[in-house]
Amino acid sequence: MAPNPTIFDRALLRQRQHRARMLGPEPFLLDRVAEDFTERLATVLRHFDRVVDLGTPGDALLRTLAASGKTGMLVAAGPLAMSGNGAFARVVADEESLPFANGSLDLVTSALVLQFVNDLPGTMIQIRRALRPDGLLLAALVGGESLTELREAFAVAESEVEGGISPRVAPFADIRDIGGLLQRAGFTLPVVDSDRLTVRYDSVFALMRDLRRMGATNVLNERRRTPLRRTTFQRLGEIYAERYADPDGRLRATFEIVWLSGWAPHEIQQKPLKPGSASHRLADALGVKEISTGEKPEP
Repeated sequence: MAPNPTIFDRALLRQRQHRARMLGPEPFLLDRVAEDFTERLATVLRHFDRVVDLGTPGDALLRTLAASGKTGMLVAAGPLAMSGNGAFARVVADEESLPFANGSLDLVTSALVLQFVNDLPGTMIQIRRALRPDGLLLAALVGGESLTELREAFAVAESEVEGGISPRVAPFADIRDIGGLLQRAGFTLPVVDSDRLTVRYDSVFALMRDLRRMGATNVLNERRRTPLRRTTFQRLGEIYAERYADPDGRLRATFEIVWLSGWAPHEIQQKPLKPGSASHRLADALGVKEISTGEKPEP
């Protein structure tokens, strides 16, 4: 079997995340996601004794989980797990190689980090194995519709100034593929949805400063290694302003957050009915006449 492609330079990713902490991280997206976790957990009538938060930068999500009243022991796990304060247990781990025993966890959460995993199906399989039967995965990651404005403006600017384009914005997972990945990993009752957030900036350079402080700048293996020309950078700003400015001159940037959840299989979970096992006809429930295949409806 061919090895999975290495899309992201994860060593560089950790360097960029460390730089973000030194610069002072920009937390608005993580804070938004942490708030949404509160609402989503509120709909789950369960208490989770052993919880691992996988890879999420900072402590915002951990504090949210602790305040929810639905969690017992909380553990932060990931390459940056030791960077928070001492309020939570921490395990240094790689999201692509989890150290947890099979069936040892009740809940795994993750916010805005799994989009940088090279083998996302493999990571999901490891999470499902680490969950106890009827354990839950609840995660949010950056979706494929994020930063479409920046991607397009970069492509046009490089094509005009340098005669070619290079990958500048990561090809994040499409929402249509995530549900299939959950099922392939063995999760039951998978649910996937997305939320789009439009953020406005004074300039494209302000957007890129925020991305740097999020540790979310380009870590693609196929990225161009030479510095971006100043003329290309200037043209990028012009194109972005021409195409994505609001009437007041501020620029739009789209962030898509893809939410996914799935349960480790358990015999108590609801099962779909077998084909042909229904005891009532749909036509009767709707109060309409049933039409056989090939029969034309009466005018």
